[in-house]
Amino acid sequence: IPLKTLVICQRARRVNYLLTHKCFCPTDLIPVISNNFVNPDTIFANNQMSLQDIEIYGFDYDYTLAFYSSHLHTLIFNIARDILIDEHRYPEGLKEYDYMPNFVIRGLHYDVQKALLMKIDAFHYIQLGTVYRGLNPVPEKEVIAMYEGSHVPLEIMSDFYGKSSQGHTMKQFMDIFSLPEMTLLSCVNDYFMKHNIDYEPVHLYKDVKEAIGDVHVRGIMYRAKYICYGEQTHAVLRKLSKNGKKMFLITNSPFDFVDRGMNYIVGKDWRDLFDVVIVQADKPGFFNDRRKPFRRVTDKGVLLWDRIHHLEKGQIYKQGNLYEFLRLTGWRGSKVLYFGDHIYSDLADLTLKHGWRTGAIIPELRKEIKIMNTEEYVHTMTWLQALTALLEQMQVHQDPASQTVIQQWINEREEMRLRTKDIFNAQFGSLFRTYHNPTYFSRRLSRFADIYMASLSCLLNYDLQHTFYPRRTPLQHESPIWPEQTSTGAMNIPFQSHRTTTGSE
Repeated sequence: IPLKTLVICQRARRVNYLLTHKCFCPTDLIPVISNNFVNPDTIFANNQMSLQDIEIYGFDYDYTLAFYSSHLHTLIFNIARDILIDEHRYPEGLKEYDYMPNFVIRGLHYDVQKALLMKIDAFHYIQLGTVYRGLNPVPEKEVIAMYEGSHVPLEIMSDFYGKSSQGHTMKQFMDIFSLPEMTLLSCVNDYFMKHNIDYEPVHLYKDVKEAIGDVHVRGIMYRAKYICYGEQTHAVLRKLSKNGKKMFLITNSPFDFVDRGMNYIVGKDWRDLFDVVIVQADKPGFFNDRRKPFRRVTDKGVLLWDRIHHLEKGQIYKQGNLYEFLRLTGWRGSKVLYFGDHIYSDLADLTLKHGWRTGAIIPELRKEIKIMNTEEYVHTMTWLQALTALLEQMQVHQDPASQTVIQQWINEREEMRLRTKDIFNAQFGSLFRTYHNPTYFSRRLSRFADIYMASLSCLLNYDLQHTFYPRRTPLQHESPIWPEQTSTGAMNIPFQSHRTTTGSE
């Protein structure tokens, strides 16, 4: 038996019985350790798309053109916590809690009525071990008892935009700005439970939501300078401009905040790069409400009352709606590519209703890929897949000796599943997977984004004639007769092969 095909040789003795007594050859089941590491600067495709077809590029602002330091989340948490204390009469003891940047991840669901934060997979199953009440995990047996299993019925899941409304008791947190909101909810829940304070979870959720909203509405966070350099945003915009591409900006942020940020990232002439700039757009309502007209805003923030007949370059517009935008610009269909970080508010309506191409900016992607490229992760996942294959094939053997070995494998597989979760985040694991299944977040990402990447800077690695091809992986009923494919450039291949030779960057 070629034991080199086993990932970790110490485990060879555990499989020895079945290998020798059942005439079983492991070489077909145990995968070879991959030497291919994913490049974090790759653009990944869910749907085939050619940049050659794109004439107009649109952008969100926050976490698309501009990135922020983690200190901004600390500021949001602290101000919202103090609003709860000062204006909603919450206990002063909440000031003992500080923001914990590594407690939650994006894409989690919150059961408003039960005050539980959890991760749900693409099939509406709760990932047991990731359900938290306050800052403490809820035992699996208790979760199963509360939900009569681990499945969450469709009627209580969050609505299309991830909100808790019209009978939906779940709220999904998809915005990067929601990280401090989830943390604050957890901290307040924790305080009330520690001090045996009886409270209504629905009121708590609404109060925290209102406090976080107040931080944004009052503009408190906009007065601070927490912006990081926009991941080579300037270079991307210049590249598109030099190649004759039209560009527009649609953001929910106010003009003065965007102006200061873009002055820092691009320079005072940043508006010269954009054909249309729309602020305080109120997405996702912007994409559905036909009633709100555009309103012109002066550099000093004064709202003008004249009717808008054209969207002019260099001008700033507030609110409006997409239908009026399409009428005034004629920018329709698959020649438009829009980038944003919020899968629902930025991308869903555009791809489902209007046929625009969409690009998701997922900053967490870079960190997760770096983890997946580590030797520890590669070895752990390879052996985990091997154990799964062994269990699938050998479960037919019912004799006591075989069942003893199989049970050992089951226990070890469970340990390794927990280990792979903890590598990413000790509480909730990876943004993209619940053990083997994709997360609910991943399911929405694959449906609403044609391409996705860690930041806009990834565009610098491709020329503007490049075609992105999704990886073709076998469906469950298909035989894997072709070699595994990867997105172009995803493996450790120099990116120079993608770069243009015409100097268009």
